[in-house]
Amino acid sequence: MFNPRRALVMAAAAVALALTSLPALAADIPPADTVVTSPNVSHVLNIPKPAPIAGTINTDIAFQGDYAYVGNYGGFSIYDISNPKKARPVSSVVCPGSQMDVSVYGDLLFTAVDSSRSDDSCNSTALTADHKEAWEGVRIFDVSDKANPKYIKSVETNCGSHTLTLVPGKGRDRNKNVYIYVSSYNPNATFPDCLPPHDKLSIIKVPLRNPTAAAVAATPVVFPDGGNETQPGLLLPTSGCHDITAYAEKDIAAGACMGDGVLFDISDRLNPKVTARTTDPNFAFWHSATFSNDARKVVFTDELGGGGGATCNEATGPNRGADAIYDISNGQFTFKSYFKIPRYQADSENCVAHNGSLIPVKGRDIMVQAWYMGGLSVWDFTDAANPKEIGYFERGPRSAGGGGGIWSAYYYNGYIYAADFHEGLDVVKVTDPLTNNARHVRTDRLNVQTQESYRNW
Repeated sequence: MFNPRRALVMAAAAVALALTSLPALAADIPPADTVVTSPNVSHVLNIPKPAPIAGTINTDIAFQGDYAYVGNYGGFSIYDISNPKKARPVSSVVCPGSQMDVSVYGDLLFTAVDSSRSDDSCNSTALTADHKEAWEGVRIFDVSDKANPKYIKSVETNCGSHTLTLVPGKGRDRNKNVYIYVSSYNPNATFPDCLPPHDKLSIIKVPLRNPTAAAVAATPVVFPDGGNETQPGLLLPTSGCHDITAYAEKDIAAGACMGDGVLFDISDRLNPKVTARTTDPNFAFWHSATFSNDARKVVFTDELGGGGGATCNEATGPNRGADAIYDISNGQFTFKSYFKIPRYQADSENCVAHNGSLIPVKGRDIMVQAWYMGGLSVWDFTDAANPKEIGYFERGPRSAGGGGGIWSAYYYNGYIYAADFHEGLDVVKVTDPLTNNARHVRTDRLNVQTQESYRNW
């Protein structure tokens, strides 16, 4: 999703989409605010947003041990999920700055800030990016005490940090450092810290024994000759990456880079190299990526309309605002098909392909994915040319009006956790012959943009 300084672009795209869309059939739209699911999906629990950040929207989620860390435009909250049926908030930190994407590693929580602030503190106020003193970047918190997280370090980065990706060190470096790949974009000649052409990543090196020494260690250029800038229908021309998913144990990463899909070799953590690149005439904005467990496939998402449009309707069709599934063979992309939720949404409902994760089923490629007001979808792309939905969870249009929906939906140790803009944290369970084997797979950490293989099937 875009941050406030890009709101004008979002609004124009949403208006354009609204003018061309047709109403979905009323009989297909759930009643306002009503939860509906497929027969194989159950709603286990809803936890409203804690009071300190109830007025701002939820975003991304990270997991470690018995805890979930939920980002929010106003800060973040930590939840005890040791018993998913009785999950509860432990603490909330008020520290405004969208989007607050989160990743956790040991006692450290990394949060992304891509809205200009008066300074790096949690007491900062909004400030336009044309001020040299404006701050954007990454904040680091010590979360060893879950009830009392401590803010320990900030690192400013060019054009802020729209999203971030944690990449562990390798070899002898693995227990010494982690690296944060910072994705940012949309430079402007009036922004002193975000000048054109940008087209790069900022890589923060974090010494694990001394995290307060974290600093930008490299700023490799992804598109030295420029990215996809002229394709008709692009939301914005390529000027960097929106999101990167790293598969560190395989030394690869997939970049969703505005107008381009990119494959990186990250064997040198400070010097990622582009090894493959693709575009798609149906894609308006390459948003995020998910590898299959064997890394022979990758799913890219298209954030058509910037997240503000009603794009899950008959007028938009099945191929725009969809996921694109690619085989990866000999280091190159081969397009196989599109996937989009088969349920039309009302024209009042912003709906877009958004954040999801694999459900670890041996021998199959299945993931759960958020679709904003389209809810969440569980779908199978084992046959990359013929993906299909297995189950779903969604709410009807908001009686309060306006947009919303599920930003992130991730599978962790037997349950699906979904961060809803307004409704808080939902706990969902899928019970289906195609997914039931995943119940036996456990992991002790999940940062979805830092994929790790599921080995203990």
